[in-house]
This record gives sequence, structure tokens and C-alpha cells, in this order.
Amino acid sequence: MTAQLVITNIRLATACQYSKPYGQTLGSAIAVDQGKVTWIGQAEDAPQAKITIDGNNGWLTPGLIDCHTHLIFGGNRANEFEWRQQGVSYSEISNRGGGIMSTVQATRLATDASLLHAAQKRLDALMAEGVTSLEIKSGYGLSLEQELRMLRLARQLQNQNPVTITTTLLAAHALPPEFASKDLYIDHIVNDILPGAAAENLVDAVDVFCEGVGFSVAQCENVFKAATSLGLRVKGHVEQLSNLHGSALVAKYQGLSVDHIEYLSNQDIPLIKAANTVAVLLPAAFFFLKETQCPPIQALRDAGVAMAVATDCNPGTAPQASLLTAMNQACVLFGLTPEESFTGVTRHAAAALNLPSKGQLAVGFDADLLLWNIESPAELSYGINLVKPEKRWIAGELQL
Repeated sequence: MTAQLVITNIRLATACQYSKPYGQTLGSAIAVDQGKVTWIGQAEDAPQAKITIDGNNGWLTPGLIDCHTHLIFGGNRANEFEWRQQGVSYSEISNRGGGIMSTVQATRLATDASLLHAAQKRLDALMAEGVTSLEIKSGYGLSLEQELRMLRLARQLQNQNPVTITTTLLAAHALPPEFASKDLYIDHIVNDILPGAAAENLVDAVDVFCEGVGFSVAQCENVFKAATSLGLRVKGHVEQLSNLHGSALVAKYQGLSVDHIEYLSNQDIPLIKAANTVAVLLPAAFFFLKETQCPPIQALRDAGVAMAVATDCNPGTAPQASLLTAMNQACVLFGLTPEESFTGVTRHAAAALNLPSKGQLAVGFDADLLLWNIESPAELSYGINLVKPEKRWIAGELQL
């Protein structure tokens, strides 16, 4: 057997379901060919390779996966942050033109070039920390033309960068001003936006904001029915501010993930587990909004529900393009262990995006690899802006 690449003198944190922490293996070398991991074992048994790299006893991990971002948007909401810190109320901020609709307006007015330029800067920050796959949601267009534009721009970012990007249609994010009622807008999503996105093959999954300030369970189910009829998987922003049992709705449709879930009811956890739905934790938004209601971590842990961690990068509630910081926040704010946080941005994040060949170091998996100069994988969750990967491979190709 020969290989394109062999990396030796490494410690392996595979993120596989092994008994040892972090999925550690006894192997000290890994082989890659045609973009896949083809062999793991001892260095003396390694196959011949065109390129051999000494890992200098560093840790090799799968590429990190950010499974929940709103990476494309116009403008920012720093002024609202300043107002809030000055004691201005949410209602007054809304009266001043703030809130999600200010981002919708800025996004609609922005050129494609400006949106791509700003999103690329955020993507560069994520990639520098080792993100090799991520999701990008729409949701700041809120019309057929603008939602499809956001999804096209996400596809363009995919074409311009050596990362895997999945796209999620989040048209059911807020009520745009040109619609008189939420029901009428949901009809527009179901009859126009969803079919339009599917016809252009722009969407990998469909999301909803199921919340009192968003859309009702019944309205979200109408979106899910339409998505399912088009062969699209679903997920949901659920139980962030209250418990509407949106998680149960997502589980009913075998959804990929339930995201936020601070107010998740214990009675809905078995439904999530039975549906193999991933619980996506978004501690950056929790931190930024100074929330106090934590997700039911111990109940999720006891039930064996897969927990992912993501940045939720967005202009209003999580202006953060650092997945490593989100890992730290998940530990400090929610009580995850560093190993759970690591698994949350690898194996479980891959499941949340329906990327079965990513998120683990194992034969047959994509060779998205990171080499870290660290003493323990816990350092990825421990420090803030202290570590970055020494080398990064995507599909076996060296990026840095």
C-alpha cells in the first residue's frame, strides 16, 4: 500500500467513540490518500508515501466544525450594544430601528461584493482556528429574492474557500415589514421561497425560529411539512427564550438538530434521543445576552443525547467568530467537560450538519486534519486566543 501523505510522531485525538478520552488511539502515525484517511497505526508499519511529515509529538485532531452560523449579513449592531449598556430598553431600541430588522435592512441594501467581503473576514477567523466545515444560514433577506441571494452567496463562499459549507434556509426567522401577518409570510415561505431554493439546489436544510417573538409551533410545522415534501432535512432555533416544545416538533420530523434549548423541557429529551437529533449549544449568545437559564446539560448527558457546540456567529446576539472561545464558554457557562466540548465541535457537529464522513479520525473518513502544538486536547477548551493549529489539511491537502 502507498499513500499520498503520512504524518508520523503524533498523538491522535480521533473523536471516535473509544473508551479512552478524546478517542485517543495507540497509533502514532496516519496515512492519507485521495482525500481520505487510509491507515492509522504505528510509525514503523506506515505505508510508503510521497510526502512524510514529522508531527513533532503534537496532537492530531479532526478539523473543527461550526454547525450553526449566520455568517452572511450586512452592517453590524454595535450601536445597539452601546445603547443596551447605557440602559436603553429593548422596546426603545426597537423604536430606534434596532433589532433583527435593522440587519435585514442593511443586508438588503448591501451589495453582493460587500456581503462577501465581510463574510470572508469572519470565515478567515474561523479557518485560522481550525474550522474546516461550517453551516451558513440565510434569514436576513426575508423575501424570495433576498433569501435566495444569501444562499447563492454562501455557495460562492464555498467555491472560493477550501472548506465544506452547508447551507440552511432560515426564512422563518422574523416577520418582514411588507407582510401583514405571520401566517401570510409563512405561506410565502412554503409556496415561493422553499420551492425556489430547492429548484436551484441552494439549500441543504431548513430552519425555523420557533419562539413567541418568532413563529408558533403550528406555523413552523407548516414549514417542516413543505421542507419534508421537497426531501430536505429540518432543524430549529427552539426553547431559547421560553418552552413552546419546539424541540418535540423537530424530533417529530427526525430533525438534524435543536439549537439553543435553554428552556428545553426534560419531557422532550427522550423524543430528541429517539430521533437521533443533536442538541446544539450556543453559549456565545447566552454570554452576550447575559442569560441565566442554562440548557439542561445533565439531563441531556444522562439520556445520551449528542451535544454539539457552535458559535452562532451573528450581528445581534453572538458577534463572535471564534469556535475555540465557544468551546471555552460551553465549559465555563454550561458545565461541559473539555472532552465533551471537543466532541461537540467534531463528531457531534458533523452529525448536526449531516456530514457522516467528517468529524472523526478513522479509516474512510475525510482527511480534514489539524496538527496542534499542545500537551493535551483540553487546551483547546482551556485557553482563549492561546492556541491555533500548526498545520491544517482539508481533504488531505495542506492549507497552512
